[in-house]
Amino acid sequence: MATQGQVIKCKAAIAWEKLKPLSIEEVEVAPPQKGEVRIKILATGVCHTDAYTLDGHDPEGIFPVILGHEGGGIVESVGEGVTSVKEGDHVIPLYIPQCYDCKFCKSPKTNLCGRIRATQGKGVMPDGTSRFTARGQKIFHFMGCSSFSEYTVVSEMSVAKVSDKAPLDKVCLLGCGISTGYGAALNTANVEDGSNVAVFGLGAVGLAVAMGCKERGAKKIIGVDINEDKFEMAKQFGCNEFLNPLKVEDTVASLIEMTDGGCDYTFECIGNVKTMRQALEACHKGWGQSVIIGVAAAGQEISTRPFQLVTGRVWKGSAFGGWKSRDSVPKLVDSYMDGKVMVDEFVTFTKPLVEINEAFDLMHQGKALRTVVNM
Repeated sequence: MATQGQVIKCKAAIAWEKLKPLSIEEVEVAPPQKGEVRIKILATGVCHTDAYTLDGHDPEGIFPVILGHEGGGIVESVGEGVTSVKEGDHVIPLYIPQCYDCKFCKSPKTNLCGRIRATQGKGVMPDGTSRFTARGQKIFHFMGCSSFSEYTVVSEMSVAKVSDKAPLDKVCLLGCGISTGYGAALNTANVEDGSNVAVFGLGAVGLAVAMGCKERGAKKIIGVDINEDKFEMAKQFGCNEFLNPLKVEDTVASLIEMTDGGCDYTFECIGNVKTMRQALEACHKGWGQSVIIGVAAAGQEISTRPFQLVTGRVWKGSAFGGWKSRDSVPKLVDSYMDGKVMVDEFVTFTKPLVEINEAFDLMHQGKALRTVVNM
């Protein structure tokens, strides 16, 4: 492309400080350096994790920053040494990289990758610098993605090449929420046929969990949420029973009663330490597993009586659904194209970049599973 090796000026939604609306303004995006890829972002989802940082709950939150981590785009140019993608490839940036070389990547037990974790958490590229400048000052990267910019630069380890037949304004959502919930059911919990499960929080992640549980043949899929407006919609994703904690005396006791002694699997998709405890204690004695997906605010701690674990319940966590990112995201896109994974159904609204703050409002109001922003 004519822009190769040049600084690109484009529009981005910049978070200058916490608890303030994003500002749409011009940003300069430097060319990719060794091992880096510059992507023209065509569409991005707006996720609770973006709001988590913008609202000041993130211990690694750093400003000014370009948020966004559910993007889909086309490779504009690549830096020295990049071999896995080329100009023109359709790609999804990944907030969990896959270097193939660290002890995490070599282990079948995890999908985490330690290679660039330290610099990613500091909002910079692996060489310790940023590719974004606005108003003459450095702007930080976010989760190794920064998809709220028309162009972004990411590490080659953080890019998945996907089918160019897949609509990027849909499959961008496989960069976080849908894959996270769906994989938690399939990979982390490995839900079995005939299981009783409860899903705490019926947002996009919770409904993706339900979708995975339905695929595995779970018998009861109980949606737990205080917003009953979500119940009807949740049925298409697999939920077949519901519980509103505000309408019962004891959430745990109610779930135990509904499942003849407790759930085989529970999933906490809220990020609330109180519901994390309820999810564990609603598990069946002897074998029940509870998976924490929701991210609690900085400094929060979980608690339960040790006897809950001594008597056979298991407490575990899940990040990005356990998927090894560069290997798995292209396969998830193919599964969507084959009609096996629901994605379109998660898109509640589409907005242009200039209305990105409205996308956050819709999410906070519980009106949107996902709003896709067309860049």
